[in-house]
Amino acid sequence: MASYGPLTALVVVDMQNDFADPAGSLPVRGAEGTFPVINDEVTLARQSGSLVVYTQDWHPAHTPHFEQDGGIWPVHCVQETWGAELHPALQLDGPVVRKGTGGEDGYSGFTMRDSASGGTRPTELDRILRARDVRRLVVVGLATDYCVRETALDGIRLGYEVSLVRAGVRAVDLQPGDGDRALAELRAAGVQLE
Repeated sequence: MASYGPLTALVVVDMQNDFADPAGSLPVRGAEGTFPVINDEVTLARQSGSLVVYTQDWHPAHTPHFEQDGGIWPVHCVQETWGAELHPALQLDGPVVRKGTGGEDGYSGFTMRDSASGGTRPTELDRILRARDVRRLVVVGLATDYCVRETALDGIRLGYEVSLVRAGVRAVDLQPGDGDRALAELRAAGVQLE
């Protein structure tokens, strides 16, 4: 388990039905094993006075992010659908930051990237954290090699100290070993693996 306090926030990344439930459109293998770990982290964080923030993919029905529209992903986490809902096994105790809302790639909890122009714009995550004087992030969720990776790297880029709870993440592994490569990249960037 990670250590917490008032200057630390737990960031729970994309624990949504489409990723975390076997019936989802883009299920991550082993995701169900993260719920006990993540819920324990949520409890510990709140008991220690830490902020807990959740990210949520929130895509329109058509976006260049999806295969049907030229992207690489099956349709997932479409606004107002079961797949986009945070999984009912997840303990919720904090604000939710939605990403990909205008059809952008929403990998990071901090930024959304326009797939046509490559330009980025921030989500509200950094503002929420700075308003609480957060200095350190603990990251858990799905998926290690995409949204978790991008959120942790953006956290480092924005000047936060970042750690990741390995038992609280799982990888998509589109290519075998993607998750392990993501962990190595995170470690090299300064993310502490717990």
